[in-house]
Amino acid sequence: MALTTLDPKTALIVIDLQKGIVGLTAAHPIDGVVKQASALATAFRHHGLPVVLVNVDGGAPGRTEQSRRIGELHADWAELVPELNQQADDHTVTKRTWGAFTGTDLGGHLKKLGVTQVVIVGVSTSAGVESTARHAHEQGFNVTLAIDAMTDMNPEAHINSVTRIFPRLGETGTTQEVIDLLDKRSV
Repeated sequence: MALTTLDPKTALIVIDLQKGIVGLTAAHPIDGVVKQASALATAFRHHGLPVVLVNVDGGAPGRTEQSRRIGELHADWAELVPELNQQADDHTVTKRTWGAFTGTDLGGHLKKLGVTQVVIVGVSTSAGVESTARHAHEQGFNVTLAIDAMTDMNPEAHINSVTRIFPRLGETGTTQEVIDLLDKRSV
């Protein structure tokens, strides 16, 4: 479904735009994804809306057929990229699974603030972003996905999420469309 509206209390959730992940090979230029996510964070802050910055530090237990090894993790691997301009009012969530709601305080934090809608961006489209979007939808949040502010390591997985999964979870649009809707609300 195309982007139509933003609820009065909408929060931005930025997934895994951290130093260790933005250095990995991605389907789309990561600099553009970071730039778009940063523009959204600035706009949400300007309008007094919540910004949630999520990083990943570890992984869920359990065996998988695919190796989880991504090389040696540097000391600053989990640090958020400076372009996000993290502010004291931003809520930070450190996750250890794909989705930002599992095993964290994210759902309770958003409910306490009266948030009814979330805009989700980040990396990777088919894992962290999609898992977070699925859980947000299951918890009753209206979900919006700014597809030009996300990417995946696998181009086919990105396309599958954007074209097949996201339209079933909420509305999709661009960073500029989200910002335009935010600006329209203050007129």
